[in-house]
Amino acid sequence: MEKLIIDQTKVGDIKKLIALCPFHALEERDGKLEINAACKMCRLCVKQGPAGAVTVQETEDRRPALDKDQWRGIAVYVDHVDGEIHPVTYELIGKARELASKIGHPVYALFAGSGLSEQCRELLHYGVDAVYVYDQNALEHFTIEAYTNVLEDFIENVKPSSILVGATTVGRQLAPRTAARVKTGLTADCTILDMSPDTDLIQIRPAFGGNIMAQIHTPDHRPQMATVRYKIMTAPTRSEEESGEIIPCLLPEKKLHSNLDVLEVLPKAPETSIEACDVLVVAGRGVKKEGDLDLLRELAALLGGQLACTRPMIEAGWMDAKRQIGLSGRTVRPKLIITCGVSGSVQFAAGMNNADHIVAINTDEKAAIFRIAHCCLVGDLYEIVPGLIAKIKANRGLYHDGI
Repeated sequence: MEKLIIDQTKVGDIKKLIALCPFHALEERDGKLEINAACKMCRLCVKQGPAGAVTVQETEDRRPALDKDQWRGIAVYVDHVDGEIHPVTYELIGKARELASKIGHPVYALFAGSGLSEQCRELLHYGVDAVYVYDQNALEHFTIEAYTNVLEDFIENVKPSSILVGATTVGRQLAPRTAARVKTGLTADCTILDMSPDTDLIQIRPAFGGNIMAQIHTPDHRPQMATVRYKIMTAPTRSEEESGEIIPCLLPEKKLHSNLDVLEVLPKAPETSIEACDVLVVAGRGVKKEGDLDLLRELAALLGGQLACTRPMIEAGWMDAKRQIGLSGRTVRPKLIITCGVSGSVQFAAGMNNADHIVAINTDEKAAIFRIAHCCLVGDLYEIVPGLIAKIKANRGLYHDGI
């Protein structure tokens, strides 16, 4: 490691040296030059400042060497509401099994809540080696303090090498707080996970607005933590037979305390989200005006699907944000998706490129969406979509006539 050392006797004009730093990391305090936390180690102050005023010094890394053999297993946090397990949990169990098989590690599930005796047995049908269950009355409702204490207790006693958490409303709160508590790293919204032979979790996610795919390692800390969105991974097939064991755990009473009292939990009105749809029609920038969305809604309705959109539709105020697909929206995995006037940016593609069948309509034959589409239609959506609607209606009429 390196750090910058300041020789105050050679600084000279402090203000002139401060002006060299583009990150405002140099500042004057009590007549002396100091370096603050904004320093990016660009070394401009070393290269362009007075000779010897700022120098680079190698420092010894005094962190104790990590014994990776003390950390074993891939754990999955079981996301649930009142015991009803979120589907992302099964997807993560499938990925955990794949990763664990490469290094010969077991797969664990961590389940916290109240009245979980039946639900925890369901996890044994998906190939976990052990389900650690914290079944206590005080855990009936999610509170960040108590549930963080559950994860901390699990980590201290089981020492899993990696922990996978669904990027749900609960997971996005719980994972970063736990990572900070146990002083380890966390990679959010991973799209690809892999495992190296030395048990380092390879975490890949879009970065810089989706322009690059960052590969992240946590070689010096355990456990390694990552969150993954729903519909990114593939859930394993449910086995008829149970396998693995259920291990009851108990959190000390003092760690169950929360500064938040849950007075009542009210269920949301049922709604069909775009994540659950088998067919989606997507409106992109090629849609000229808000009223034209009715044309795409008609196509979606005829196919038994829903209308979704890209970010420009949200920014224009034409559609609800819950309908947006992409890194800043929802991740979907339908059986059929038809994009209309969508360019296919990396940000959008990351939210839908696992669809079974992708049909793209665009006037630009070089549009990025055509690189991932299974069926490419080069043309104006205002000509192609009405034709599709007419053919669907005609064929439906033939079926209704018994032909």
